[in-house]
Amino acid sequence: MKSILGLSAFYHDSAAALVVDGEIVAAAQEERFTRVKHDFRFPTHAIEFCLREAGLTAASLDAVVFYDKPILKFVRILETYLAFAPQGLRSFFLAMPLWLKQKLFLPREIDKGFHQAFEGPIYFTSHHESHAASAFFPSPYDEAAVLTLDGVGEWSTATWGVGKGNHITLKNEIRFPHSIGLLYSAFTYYTGFRVNSGEYKVMGLAPYGTPKYAQLIYDNLLDLKEDGSFWLDQSYFNYCQGLTMTNAKFHRLFGAPPRPQESRLTQREMDLAASIQAVAEEVMLRCGRHVHAQTGMKNLCLAGGVALNCVANGRLLREGPFESLWIQPAAGDAGGALGAALFGWHQIAGNERKPAGGDAMKGSFLGPKFSDTEIVADMEKYPSKSHLCGSERELCDRVAALLADGKVVGMFQGRAEFGPRALGGRSILGDPRNTRMQAILNLKIKFRESFRPFAPAVLRERVSEYFELEGDSPYMLLVAPVKKERRKERPEGESAKFGIEQLNDIRSDIPSVTHVDYSARVQTVDEVRNPRFYHLIQSFQALTGYGVLVNTSFNIRGEPIVGTPSDAYRCFMFTDMDVLVVENRIFLKEEQPHMPGAEEYKACFHLD
Repeated sequence: MKSILGLSAFYHDSAAALVVDGEIVAAAQEERFTRVKHDFRFPTHAIEFCLREAGLTAASLDAVVFYDKPILKFVRILETYLAFAPQGLRSFFLAMPLWLKQKLFLPREIDKGFHQAFEGPIYFTSHHESHAASAFFPSPYDEAAVLTLDGVGEWSTATWGVGKGNHITLKNEIRFPHSIGLLYSAFTYYTGFRVNSGEYKVMGLAPYGTPKYAQLIYDNLLDLKEDGSFWLDQSYFNYCQGLTMTNAKFHRLFGAPPRPQESRLTQREMDLAASIQAVAEEVMLRCGRHVHAQTGMKNLCLAGGVALNCVANGRLLREGPFESLWIQPAAGDAGGALGAALFGWHQIAGNERKPAGGDAMKGSFLGPKFSDTEIVADMEKYPSKSHLCGSERELCDRVAALLADGKVVGMFQGRAEFGPRALGGRSILGDPRNTRMQAILNLKIKFRESFRPFAPAVLRERVSEYFELEGDSPYMLLVAPVKKERRKERPEGESAKFGIEQLNDIRSDIPSVTHVDYSARVQTVDEVRNPRFYHLIQSFQALTGYGVLVNTSFNIRGEPIVGTPSDAYRCFMFTDMDVLVVENRIFLKEEQPHMPGAEEYKACFHLD
């Protein structure tokens, strides 16, 4: 076999990934093409992109690998409904049509998706095998321990194992309904955020609170063992049989019903967020220590949705027994497509694996790229004015000057990132020294809650000057403390602030990327993975003395990250962004013609 396509579909974040001769050639989420956030439909557009990028057709593929085993998952769902019957009848009837129409007939759906052009074999990995493969096979290690944690696959909710050479072996698991991912999602629901998309909001809210409910969680919901295994008391939850995550007993335990979505946040939600975050971190630390004790390995690979908890990852790196971590940047279900393709290449086909110590993920820049001709054609729908830069140096110097002047810049360049993080290809950028930048980005660009923190993108060689982090963090998956010498402590004698009162405190000389607990979700930028972004930060450093920028994803609330130049232009015009960069073109807001509907769109959002 030379070419293997991995797929994830019909659950959450459908995606396709292509491996050719052992190399990851392309990977993309369906949502970037359809503009439907977390699109779960068959990834037709993502498949078309992957094949086009490699110059292949469906007929020329050697194999397709699906990222889990639908029959086993269906058995788990049926057994769960039967165990709780007659409860859950409404949930059962809502779930069954999609299963009976599509999910149980994956070979047929794959044939249909390929218009009957693919005639090769179709393989199915288990869900956590896909996660494990996505974690280990692209890593720089010849051998490593592997830990996967998420909501649930077929039956597994967490697994650990070992990767050596071209083979991974999963050795133990925790099984549904006991799941740290579902426990975290229960608190996501209870604090008023959307499950499967709001968990990172809970993580960002946690530093505003104190973990006053953590012991209540341990005493009632979670029996946590020293080895990281645990048991959840299902009498407090509704996710097995209902349409909600928690039930009346849970609400009585914590003293109130769930916060209605979009209602005002209170200190109570902040304390709940702090509590479940502290519990999740403790679970991951205990799991890490146990896996290290069992394997004796110095390196750990992580995947699964829980591996996107970068605060817990940072603690595991600093406090855990492993010398180094490698975390799959597309750690959730989308990354399962990549894991399936790699599992097919190495473990099904038996191909050799030779880790070169570099980055097989190519910085996660695995999505589409646009030529200038394609940009002009795509932008025809929007009258616009731009300035074409003649060189990389000219572009970076001009954009750096605009950033230093306080402008907010949308950056669309190179290949799109695979996974939930914008890493400089599809990013919104700002000046980290600006004390108002966090509020500007949250309220006027992203149209989202004011408490949400932003990540610093820092030159790799200068990371230790800003943060207590010596290693690499190219995928924004590690949180580290801001260096003490850069912090601005509260003046002595000033009364302590709590909760959201801390939001506007100036905590360091890079205030817009310093969270209330003096932490930051760090992205290190190097010249190999992302040369243009690296050169831009260098230009900003030459102007300001600071080799760091604010980086957040190029999208607005409720939408996926932009997929095309016209998506980027619309986002630019429908927000208070000042500058748009599309490859070598610079668009200045004041020079653009009026776009109908922009003001009305912005008026729809009224955030605190």
